[in-house]
Amino acid sequence: MSFIADFHIHSKYSRATSRDMDLESLDKWAKIKGIKVLGTGDFTHPEWLKNLKTKLEPAESGLLKLKKGDGGTRFILTAEISCIYSKTRAAAKGGKEDLSSLTNGKVRKIHILIFAPSFEAVEKINVQLCWIGNLKSDGRPILGLDAKELLKIVLNISNECLVVPGHIWTPWFSLFGSKSGFDSIEECFEEYSKYIFAGETGLSSDPAMNWRLSALDKIALISNSDSHSPAKIGREANVFDTELSYPAITEAIKTKNPQKFLYTIEFFPEEGKYHYDGHRLCGISLSPKESKKYNNICPHCGKPLTIGVLNRVDSLADRSEGFKPQGAIPFKSLVPLQEIIADVFGVLPGAKQVEKEYKSLIEKFGNEFEILLNASRQNLEISTLPEIAEGIERVREGKIYIEPGYDGVYGKIRIFSRGGQKTLSRQGTLF
Repeated sequence: MSFIADFHIHSKYSRATSRDMDLESLDKWAKIKGIKVLGTGDFTHPEWLKNLKTKLEPAESGLLKLKKGDGGTRFILTAEISCIYSKTRAAAKGGKEDLSSLTNGKVRKIHILIFAPSFEAVEKINVQLCWIGNLKSDGRPILGLDAKELLKIVLNISNECLVVPGHIWTPWFSLFGSKSGFDSIEECFEEYSKYIFAGETGLSSDPAMNWRLSALDKIALISNSDSHSPAKIGREANVFDTELSYPAITEAIKTKNPQKFLYTIEFFPEEGKYHYDGHRLCGISLSPKESKKYNNICPHCGKPLTIGVLNRVDSLADRSEGFKPQGAIPFKSLVPLQEIIADVFGVLPGAKQVEKEYKSLIEKFGNEFEILLNASRQNLEISTLPEIAEGIERVREGKIYIEPGYDGVYGKIRIFSRGGQKTLSRQGTLF
């Protein structure tokens, strides 16, 4: 039976995270969302690791569950490392425009995800890394460590570990980032590139965008929420049909077996906060074509634009839009249920009426992914407003309106065109 996994989250010990990012809240929200396997995040932080070892117990091979509770949610040991280091950049090849030339030979900022099969492996990793930097300072520690050297350290401890470059297109902190990244996996990891089996697409790109780079055909594309609050887990995720175990999950990723790794669940990439180019302080958002017209300079203040994911993909792509490699893992693009409800009501997602309707639907269908992926239009219309049922159907069909995100500003999703919401059918419900 298939299950949903979200591997990349953060604990309450990471900066800018909710104080509710504890194991009990994560377990609760995993059930609400319909997530079976959830990354622990932050296993490098001493206090969070103490929490994990105190409150979790072994389940299936390499997986953990809460000691107290129904034990439904499985946890997999994961962490994210921020590698900040200096490394000379190889010259651009094949006449490609080098959008990273401003950082040539300067500081690289790469976020790396680590999957570990056991607390024993985690403890050994932490011993090695604490010699390099302060693991107590943040759940996602900043280390002056070459990403290649981190990979070597982790794999020398256990070849069962999985090392994955995180949100690979984000401008400031990623493998291909326009501000501090590289043009290829090989530039970053050199002779150790053969041990990179997967990359995380991030919120501002989807697999279709990544398929434009033939060099990425050899790795799996995984998707995770990178959540900093419990309600945001699962906004991107992965769907598997494997034995419920660490070895089975990591093997499905490494082999890209479409019978085992069924599909990923994605944001519409335009909703991500780095999809377009732009300058947040000036409120400037530009498509790659518009940015080129301004020579990648903000037309308002004259400072360099933050070059977004779409532009960066265009600069490295060796395939046209719409190309799909043979054997590629498919994906489904969704909008969180609370955003759909909010759009129907014409209010913000945090409004009380949205929360009330959301809870009602969860009670009726069991979890959010059941509603977004599987519930029939007929059953939805019986259980909620017809407009909400229609909104869910429109998202499934990709019939939505998006104002793309840029330079740290999330994109804005509308299910209905402005003024296009219908008069609500349920008596007593107001906008």
